[in-house]
Amino acid sequence: MPSSLIKDGWFGEDEVMWPGQKMSLKVEEVLYEGRSKFQDVLVFQSATYGRVLVLDGVIQVTEKDEMAYQEMIAHIPLFAHPKPESVLIVGGGDGGVLREVARHGCVRRITMCEIDEHVVEVSKRFLGDVTASSFNDDRLELLFEDAAKFVEGRRSVFDVVIVDSSDPVGPAESLYTSGFYAALRQSLKPGGIICTQGECQWLHLDLIAKVLGDCAMAFPTVDYAFTTIPTYPCGQIGFLICSLSAEPQMLREPKRPVSREMQAALRYYSPDVHRAAFVLPSFAERVVGPLRKNRPRLMPRDRIGYAAVALLSAACTLLLTHRG
Repeated sequence: MPSSLIKDGWFGEDEVMWPGQKMSLKVEEVLYEGRSKFQDVLVFQSATYGRVLVLDGVIQVTEKDEMAYQEMIAHIPLFAHPKPESVLIVGGGDGGVLREVARHGCVRRITMCEIDEHVVEVSKRFLGDVTASSFNDDRLELLFEDAAKFVEGRRSVFDVVIVDSSDPVGPAESLYTSGFYAALRQSLKPGGIICTQGECQWLHLDLIAKVLGDCAMAFPTVDYAFTTIPTYPCGQIGFLICSLSAEPQMLREPKRPVSREMQAALRYYSPDVHRAAFVLPSFAERVVGPLRKNRPRLMPRDRIGYAAVALLSAACTLLLTHRG
């Protein structure tokens, strides 16, 4: 086991953004170790989490729990949109987000902009039956370039943009700037939605608040959700979600039903989980809540209709009883 991150048969993370803690996994076999133009790449077979992809010392994907991240970062924005046809994926070289986007039959074009071609090559080789299973989809245009430069000057092209980035250090640093979010806004069609990796509320509330504030200057609707995933810091990761629509509750309710076929294939996402993802613990809500731009209705539109029918029925009953 040649990796310097593996000692006595155990892999331990090496990450500056959560000092004082790290995730460790028991290693059965190192499958690949190398370096791209941008970062160190490691793949190993773990004892309990299947195959694991590590970039610059940080766990990106494990075979056991990857669906908790991939499904949520993809399906929350995709189902929040009534009919997404053009989707941009930023990053996501392991292929997991692409796999989930490809499940949506209404999507006609998928553009994927990944800066590191080597990550895609390694993922195809070692995660081909896990996450990297949809690179042959004929709707896909795969580009290897800096997404921050790619989106500049593009106007009204995408219905949904999903930013599956690593942490704001190294090759992903340019994806955490106000200029990048402003460019993403310009690239959206009317009613468009972006969803980005939103860090950990246990560790990075200050960073989350800053990015929410930056997005609030560019989008009429800004919200925050999260998912649970054992091998990410503190077992949790968040999503920053923005929309050009100013409709209240725009992002929190699925706009389309999940087919039985798709739901049977999914292992984490469901409409109920979609709604619940926006409910934060009190300590996080105190920080995030004032920065949300998504005024909730007193009652959802469908329930207002039901309530009106119920009130009318009760009034008719009272009237008939009085006449009797």
